[in-house]
Amino acid sequence: MDRFPFDLSQYRRRKTVTVRVGGLCIGGDYPVRIQSMANTDTNDTQGCIEQALRIVQAGGELVRFTAQGRREAENLKAIKDGLRERGCDVPLVADIHFNPEAAFIAARIVEKVRINPGNFIHESPRFSQTEYSEEEYRQELGKLREKLVRLIDICKAHGTALRIGVNHGSLSNRIMSRYGDTPAGMVESALEFLRVCVREQFDQVVISIKSSNVRVMVHAYRLLVLAMDTEGMAFPLHLGVTEAGDGEEARVKSAVGIGALLADGLGDTIRVSLTEPPENEIPVARKLAGYFVGREKETVVTGRGESFYDPYDYKRRETEKAGPTGGGQVPVVIGERCGNDKRSPDFTPPLKVWTHLNVSRLEELSKTLVDNPGQLVLMEDAPYHQQRALFLAMQARVLRNPVIIQRNYAEYDLEMLQLKAAADIGPLLLDGYGDGIYINNTSTVIPAEQVNSLSFAILQATRVRMTRTEYIACPGCGRTLFNLTETLAQVRAATSHLTGLKIAVMGCIVNGPGEMADADYGYVGAGPGKITLYKGKEVIERNIPQQEAIPRLLDLIDRDKIHDNPDKDGGAAEEKKAKMD
Repeated sequence: MDRFPFDLSQYRRRKTVTVRVGGLCIGGDYPVRIQSMANTDTNDTQGCIEQALRIVQAGGELVRFTAQGRREAENLKAIKDGLRERGCDVPLVADIHFNPEAAFIAARIVEKVRINPGNFIHESPRFSQTEYSEEEYRQELGKLREKLVRLIDICKAHGTALRIGVNHGSLSNRIMSRYGDTPAGMVESALEFLRVCVREQFDQVVISIKSSNVRVMVHAYRLLVLAMDTEGMAFPLHLGVTEAGDGEEARVKSAVGIGALLADGLGDTIRVSLTEPPENEIPVARKLAGYFVGREKETVVTGRGESFYDPYDYKRRETEKAGPTGGGQVPVVIGERCGNDKRSPDFTPPLKVWTHLNVSRLEELSKTLVDNPGQLVLMEDAPYHQQRALFLAMQARVLRNPVIIQRNYAEYDLEMLQLKAAADIGPLLLDGYGDGIYINNTSTVIPAEQVNSLSFAILQATRVRMTRTEYIACPGCGRTLFNLTETLAQVRAATSHLTGLKIAVMGCIVNGPGEMADADYGYVGAGPGKITLYKGKEVIERNIPQQEAIPRLLDLIDRDKIHDNPDKDGGAAEEKKAKMD
């Protein structure tokens, strides 16, 4: 079959089976559905009801609650009954980790159950077993099938839908032993469960395959769709970027990852994860989903460059050097200079000296560009599919000129500009295209400083240029052991000067150690008032009192800096601690 799980020539929504979640339908010809997850304690019935109502009032169409044990799973009935008494019939979803029994209880109460293949059969702690014999591998698969078939039977009897939710940060030891921490491993983790569903003739299944690394997330979803197509499956997709954080960074990361997939017609329900009150997620998700409505009319001629395009791996397009652009140098930002702001762009726009290129001018300019490979090209504003097609056509003609991607907007709403620009430019950067970006927003309501900040945020989200500290922070749920919003703000205030570092702030151990394996340092809830600090995957200090955790994190970072550079004065750590005190 075709190696592309989407149409390169136009926007066309992928066709799936229809999954009914209470009175709501996901997939098929239905619109992209918007959902969120509560961060209240699932035993706090009234608190859960009030938060669910706020999510629904904001426009949420599904509400998820964690159910980490029997008590929480059973209390979902009280929450559901309380919502129905308040006139709210929003479908509820139970989020299950490590406890199949909780899933069996919840499936009799709520409209949908989410299980995580990485911990559904409650394996031993992650990374504890790295090798499996064929017999051990088969035994684990047998346990998986036994538990899953029991859950499927309950779902069939009660009309309950199922989400199989793979997380990059919590792949099972068994999958890790054979596939490693890769998109291919994420896909196989999902397929093992989907094959059981197919064998049991159960199609009321939604599938997700998330990561905090946007590049990994996009490649994994594309691989999953290709694998499902190969095996004749058409399950709807739940899209999301995990641990995206808050503010501009979270909105840009989510728009790049979710937008890259929506742009190619993949995705049937989305959750934008923010380390903010969950009702804040809904307007962002609605704006993002709405940006792709009506794109079916957009068609392009792709040229002859399809053979150069690999949607499952990152390989940057090779270009010649033109000053500070191209030739393997980091992508640049074009924009208005803002005094001494460190986030000022690399260039103000000297547009007259660049070659302006669009699809209609490619034939006319091809020979000139071949003869002058160091000539900088400005790819003029056009819909995403047209710009991707132009890159493909340039590769087919062996044009190695560095390219600045231009997008024009007239936005008065900063959040809308963030979402549009990230969804338009980010997917091209994820696929290795572009030596720079130029966001031209004609509205003066949004200051140039914010447009510049957005440009650098897009480059950072796509992992092509790091200019700030990156925070991998979960949105929180009923398992969270501290106030995530306040803690993230405190960690950010203490570490935002550490350009290029990735710091994780995680509410609990479910996805924490795994998702922060991509981070340099991790701050993870270990118990009430207790924090465990990580360096990469390694635990450095366990069960620290929360009030001591940030100073100790700074000590850890400074010790590593001094170790890497013994001549550096170590007084910085004491200075930072004094500021914290």
